[in-house]
Amino acid sequence: MVFQLVFQVIFLFCSLNPFLAEAQSITKGGCKERCGNITIPYPFGMETGCYLEERFRIDCNSSSIPTLDINGTSLEVKDISVDTANNIQVNFPIIFQNCSSKTSSRDSLVVNLEDTPFSFSTENRFIAVGCNNLALLSRNEATVGGCMSICNVSSSDASANGTICNGINCCETTIPSGLDFFNATLQVVGDKVKDGCKYAYLVDQNWFNLRLDNNISVIDMDYVPVVLNWRIDLGLYENMTLNGSAYRVTNLTSSGTSRCSQNSTFLRCSCSSGFQGNPYIPDGCQDINECQSSPNNNTICSWDLICQNLYGGHQCVKLEIKKSRVKMVGLGFGVGFGVLVLLICSWWLYKVIKKSRNEKRKKMFFERNGGLLLQEQLSSGEVNVEKIKLFGSKELDKATDHYNVNRTLGQGGQGTVYKGMLADGKIIAVKKSKVLDEDNLRQFINEVVILSQINHRNVVKLFGCCLETEVPLLVYEFIPNGTLCQFLHDSNEEFPLTWEMRLRIATEVSGALSYLHSAASIPIFHRDIKSTNILLDEKYRAKVADFGTSKSVTIDQTRVTTLVLGTFGYLDPEYFQTSQLTAKSDVYSFGVVLAELLTGQKPISSMRSEEENRSLVTYFIVSMEENHLFDILDPQVTMQGKKEDVMMVAMLAKRCLSMKGRERPTMKEVAMVLEGIQKSYGTQKSQHMIIPQEIEYDPNGFMEGLWDLASSDTTGSSSDSRLASSLDRKPLLINIK
Repeated sequence: MVFQLVFQVIFLFCSLNPFLAEAQSITKGGCKERCGNITIPYPFGMETGCYLEERFRIDCNSSSIPTLDINGTSLEVKDISVDTANNIQVNFPIIFQNCSSKTSSRDSLVVNLEDTPFSFSTENRFIAVGCNNLALLSRNEATVGGCMSICNVSSSDASANGTICNGINCCETTIPSGLDFFNATLQVVGDKVKDGCKYAYLVDQNWFNLRLDNNISVIDMDYVPVVLNWRIDLGLYENMTLNGSAYRVTNLTSSGTSRCSQNSTFLRCSCSSGFQGNPYIPDGCQDINECQSSPNNNTICSWDLICQNLYGGHQCVKLEIKKSRVKMVGLGFGVGFGVLVLLICSWWLYKVIKKSRNEKRKKMFFERNGGLLLQEQLSSGEVNVEKIKLFGSKELDKATDHYNVNRTLGQGGQGTVYKGMLADGKIIAVKKSKVLDEDNLRQFINEVVILSQINHRNVVKLFGCCLETEVPLLVYEFIPNGTLCQFLHDSNEEFPLTWEMRLRIATEVSGALSYLHSAASIPIFHRDIKSTNILLDEKYRAKVADFGTSKSVTIDQTRVTTLVLGTFGYLDPEYFQTSQLTAKSDVYSFGVVLAELLTGQKPISSMRSEEENRSLVTYFIVSMEENHLFDILDPQVTMQGKKEDVMMVAMLAKRCLSMKGRERPTMKEVAMVLEGIQKSYGTQKSQHMIIPQEIEYDPNGFMEGLWDLASSDTTGSSSDSRLASSLDRKPLLINIK
């Protein structure tokens, strides 16, 4: 028992030996050792008398960030090595241009380490990222290094971030040995230059290779770590040792624990193999060996090593304690198993505490985001619970790949929309709000409840929401083909919007708004109808979107209205007098969309002259009154649409754009007129009508007839037949032969 106890004590000393070596001070006696989490070894120091010379002085500011001044430039110190390599790692700036994440441009950098103890290590690499980006290192107008990254439009963002520097969107090169001055610049090459962010930087190769494991994106940084070699000026060092102001390395030659190399100018030292510490202070290098294997395969612990640590290097008698290998393995297994159990328990405890904190945060967010109000609505029995789903934060986080920027569908004033895929394969759009007014939680929840019950083929479906996150998340069906605005105003020669598609989209949107105004269980006014809020699905069918559900709603016994203030160019002119948006406000905004569909022009455009009027509404109405309508129509409309059909839609748009709301039709009337035109267009197309070039008609009389018919209470086939009969009586239409 005593023998085993003695063995364990000696084994403990042997095990602690590396820690004793590491505990050996590597600073000058009586000097401060650390700044923040960085150890400052001699010949560096932070206080007068603690560093070899002024150029090795480290400043430790109030934030405990160590900095080194080199030729007037202050560089943040990340690490200092003295035992095996004389290196110091510091932060150096990145040069960049045309980068949206940067507030300014810095496309060149001059670094001067001349007349200092420092030079750039060959452990660094010069990296250039971007399309057709030529990055050069020059010295005295002579190029000493550089590389060029070429374009590849199919490359991923990973390549552009420098994940694989193979010359496509990212390249790297070495630097010459002993480099102490360079001028780094960026140049754009190629006849057709792809726009995009370009940047370059000198960086520690080891850090660059490991940055992916630490999930570090270089473009988000202003500085990266660079390795500098440092050395001691031999002449200055000898003068300082003569007057006693510096430690003297033993005869400036190799000893048993350290070795030094020198030339006529500089001195460098390092610890010998098997030793660790600081070779620039007396007895700074310590033996790090623990135990050795004896010829008879038993374990021998060096007692000399323990004595050296305990008694300052005095010679001691070696004590050999032999133990069978089986028992040693058993002891090692026991200790290892105990450590493993401790680690597993610590990990389990950490997970339990983390899970508990996450659950508390989710509960706090759920209550703050109106979860209790929503539960109150669901438990009241007035809401169809099956149509509302409360998504979990983990489910949506996984569906959007942790809200990856590559999944972004669009951004607006209220939040960002991400594309996601649920576990069952369903594609969704997740809207992440920027902020939520806590005073309007009840209105927000009311809108979620009501809009989730809308069931119309031309309204984007709200699947549900997530209230467990810092801001609410709304989950919609995914609409793949973007917005009507993109197809109207962004040139797309491969797939232009035909007259038939424009007429169908207008009919579908008017039907959706008519449903919201009059057919829904509670009337809903959209109040922000515009071409960017009309989405197109895989068959280019219209879907009305964005009801402002991330804002607030007002609910009473008769109607629900969102409090979105509208968009300039689409906004009802009566709003400026009454500060109220009504159902007729949606009619006016829809009239602007009709004018967009007919002309292909934006509601407000600087391309039109002041004489033509910047406002599309005024430009459109004036052109109709002066009989110049067909001069401003989109070519797709004039080439493909029948003149009488185009004039009917134009007159309908003009009535919707009346300055006074009472003079505008209802959305139900608008939908009936467009449905009649679309049916007439389909009949004419199927029977190949012969259309005369010039047609006389009375537009005012015609439109009044349509309003009278649309406002009647008849429905079903009777209504359709009356509409067809009315249309047949008007001189605008052609009899089928």
